[in-house]
Amino acid sequence: MMRLPLIRYLALMTVVLGLSACTDATQDLSRPVEPLGDFRLGHNIVVAPNLEKLLISKEATEEEWIEVMTAAVDKRFSRFSGSRYYHLGISVEQYALAIPAPLVPSKSGLGIRVTVWDDAAQAKLNDETHVVRVVQPLPEYARTREQQMEALAAEAALWIERWMREQMEEEGWFKSSPSAVPVVTGAVAPNASVAQPVTATN
Repeated sequence: MMRLPLIRYLALMTVVLGLSACTDATQDLSRPVEPLGDFRLGHNIVVAPNLEKLLISKEATEEEWIEVMTAAVDKRFSRFSGSRYYHLGISVEQYALAIPAPLVPSKSGLGIRVTVWDDAAQAKLNDETHVVRVVQPLPEYARTREQQMEALAAEAALWIERWMREQMEEEGWFKSSPSAVPVVTGAVAPNASVAQPVTATN
């Protein structure tokens, strides 16, 4: 699998966003929910088999990234109560967590890949995994490692939603089906690959 060019992305964002204000990616969660077509979150599968630490960074394990990314996706996408279930497959690929050293060029960033599955059709909506890269624009020396990870995961989840809304407008994803009744198929094994379809179990 091609590696994400997150190192170059981090370097670019250091210049472009160096003077920007850091925003809270969860602010919109307190507002009234704008429906995402007929979308309802089914399985939220996060894996990290190819996890890579970049640049000068604090350490974070696969398990920690899976936990924090799963929580961020649940928080954002469990708000929607559409008529059909869709599954999200997410692979955490690369990360950097800024260290508390103002004279050392260090940024927090995260790179993930996303696949959306239609449960009723038993098929993925995007043939190629969608790449999301996020960077926290300001030095985060006052934040703990856990706070950095939570901020990155929340930002990534926000950009997943924005991408899905674009696909709904441009490609007709999540079209409403008033007669549909939400029925989710059987459980998916915790170690299921995001590259494989979500299938029912008996």
